Amino acid sequence: MAEKLAKDIMNKEVITISQDASIEELSQLLLTNKISGVPVLDQEGQMVGIVTEGDIIVQDTDLHFPSYFKLLDSIIYLESLSKFKKSLKKHLATKVEDIMTAEVVSVDEDSTVNNVANIMTQKNINRVPVLGQDKKLVGIITRADIVKSMIKE
Repeated sequence: MAEKLAKDIMNKEVITISQDASIEELSQLLLTNKISGVPVLDQEGQMVGIVTEGDIIVQDTDLHFPSYFKLLDSIIYLESLSKFKKSLKKHLATKVEDIMTAEVVSVDEDSTVNNVANIMTQKNINRVPVLGQDKKLVGIITRADIVKSMIKE
């Protein structure tokens, strides 16, 4: 029996959002569709990121200012300043592109389900966009899809 591929179990009707959409529009989209994350597309339909409920929740958390000390006329940060800048950007965000994760883990439609499951486990992610040969978004696989495929075997 041939091993199942991503294209065999992926959801082909992917709910997406524009990078220019507001955080409010994103929240409404997630609530209406009872989902926790969506791929983000640019004006040409290319996937440019992924955004989740967790990215929205970050806006409601306290902003942690990095520890520092002054030495002569300089400020030396003891923690990552770039991490703080990224967090600050998310706190002040008004558009989806400001809070999305731009480095998206994705798979090809011919990836095996076993490979997809390994990636999701290793990267600790709940969904993986599936790209076609032209690198366009053709589907999405969630952890639930992996479990369903195991039951059907």
